[in-house]
Parts: sequence; C-alpha cells; structure tokens
Amino acid sequence: MKKRLALLLSLTMIMVALAACGGKTEEPVSNDEPSAAVVKTGLAVITSTAKSTDAADADGLAQADSVVVAVTVDEAGKIVDAAIDQAQTKINFSKEGKIVTPLDTVFLAKQELGADYGMGKASSIGKEWNEQASAFADYVIGKTVDEIKGIAVNEEGVPTDAELASSVTVHITEFVEAIEKAVANAQDLGASADDKLGLGVITTIAKSKDAGDEDGLAQVYSNYTAVTFNADGVITSSIIDASQTNVTFSKEGKITSDIAGTYKTKNELGAEYGMAKASSIGKEWNEQAAAFAEYVVGKTVDEIKGIAVNEEGVATDAEITSSVTVHITDFVTIIEKAFNSAK
Repeated sequence: MKKRLALLLSLTMIMVALAACGGKTEEPVSNDEPSAAVVKTGLAVITSTAKSTDAADADGLAQADSVVVAVTVDEAGKIVDAAIDQAQTKINFSKEGKIVTPLDTVFLAKQELGADYGMGKASSIGKEWNEQASAFADYVIGKTVDEIKGIAVNEEGVPTDAELASSVTVHITEFVEAIEKAVANAQDLGASADDKLGLGVITTIAKSKDAGDEDGLAQVYSNYTAVTFNADGVITSSIIDASQTNVTFSKEGKITSDIAGTYKTKNELGAEYGMAKASSIGKEWNEQAAAFAEYVVGKTVDEIKGIAVNEEGVATDAEITSSVTVHITDFVTIIEKAFNSAK
C-alpha cells in the first residue's frame, strides 16, 4: 500500500512540474554558431581601346582600359561584397612603326597605384581614383542590379545623387555595366557571406612587336582573378580570367585595327580562343583556368606559392598537369594580389 502511495505521489509531482513548464521539455543548448549564408562569386571585365591614337609629331598610343569587377551575391540577388579596379595600359609606338615602350614593363592596376595615379590633385573632392572606386563598391553593397542601374547620372555618366557625389565624381557607367555582368556570371563556388573578397590583376606587354612586312602589334595581356578567403586565409572560391587586347599599326605609325570594337575575355571566348586543338590534354584555356581555380580552393596563398613548376612556369605535379598545362606563374601572382587586397 505504501509503495502505491509513493508511486502516486511521484506521478502527481511530475504532472505538476510539467504543467508549470507548459507541458514542454527543455531543448538541449547548442554551442555551435550558425553557419554563414552561401553566396555566389562573380567576375567581369569590360575593355576599350577607344583612346588609342595614330603616331604623328608625337608617338602613337595603343591604350587599353579594362574595368574589372568582382562581386559576391546572395540568393535574393543583392550584392554582399564588391571590388572594383581598372587596368589602364599605354603602349607608345613611333611614326616609323616601332614600339617605344619597353616590352618588359609591368603595369600596375589603379588600385595598386593608389596616389601614384595622380587623380587626387585634380579631383573636385580631393579623392584618388582608387578611393572613389572603393567608395562606389561600398555603396552598391546591399543593392540589386536593378537598383544600381537606377542610380541617377548626368550626361557624362557622373552620379548626381548628393550622397554618392560626395565620394564619387568619376563616371560610373562602366562600373555599373561590369557589375551587371559580374552578377550575371556569378556562380556558387563555395563562398559564404562572411568571407573576404579580393581582386587581383596583372598586365604585361611582352608579346608586342614592331611593324615590318606585317602590321605592328601592341598587345596588352592581362590576367584577372576574384577570390574569397575565410577567416583563416583559406580560399573558398576562385575565378580566373584573362584578356589579350590587340591594337595593330602600320610601319607609318597608323592604327589599322578597329579601336571602337568590343573585346572578349578568354572565358567569354571559350572554344573560340582555339587552344584545345594545340593542347596536349585537349583542354581549352578557359577549361584549364577553371580547373586551376577549383584546385586552389581549400588552400592558402603560401600553399599555392609552393606549387612546383618548371622553367616555363608550368605545374609539374601530376594532379595538376592532368587538367592544367598552361603556365600558372601569373595565376599565382594574381591570387596573392587578391589576398593582399581582400577586405
């Protein structure tokens, strides 16, 4: 009898306790932090040679201006992070059709030039080009492409909104165009909203040549990358692209190519670039660049700089050479530049 009374009393106390708690049992407490949202990574380049000029009393000029944009985008199409840069490359040639600019010149993009670009003194707001580009990149965070395309500008493409005009007086038309293209190109490559976004650019003109029996060539060769890094400096996503911008000229120093034309990057060209036929592994340039970009995910910059290469800069590790036979020296350089610029 006493056992029954004790059991009844215990059950009664349990029911009272449950009633006091609303009939709910406590959930276990988790110490794990919620993971950051997945974002897409995008890269875009827009190139113009419209400022190129024939040689006359002064040397001729082959000028390539490439606006480069990297973005990360959330599932709603809003920009989570953005970076903007521009490679402005100038190659001079004489009225005799000779290249004047040293072929071993390595050109820095405007973000790396910083104050050396020299816009600050002439700017009505005292801001350098890199400061204005970074201010615009910050301004578009949280906005969609449609919102960015709706930013009011004057006839010269300069923002008219007072909030934006206080930090950006350069024309933004190509910034907006490149952002739209980068968002359209964006892919889920493993980045998260907490990652830092970096942009890397390197430009050389080594393949340029004088005019002779054939037209001369001013070739601007640029490599680009958009890379995201986690808090430990490990790459979470990467895109690699390049452009070969050619301006041809006669032995009289007259430009013979269409400087009003449009230019595609190697990723945009795809099979049109025509490397696959000559490749020992039958892979196009864009396929090889994508393979290397995928290979570096999960690695740090130091690990990437440690990849073994031969004298031509081609990777020698069998794991890489099965999918990448182009030289990777510039790829490694721009990834390091992206890491140094990441914010």
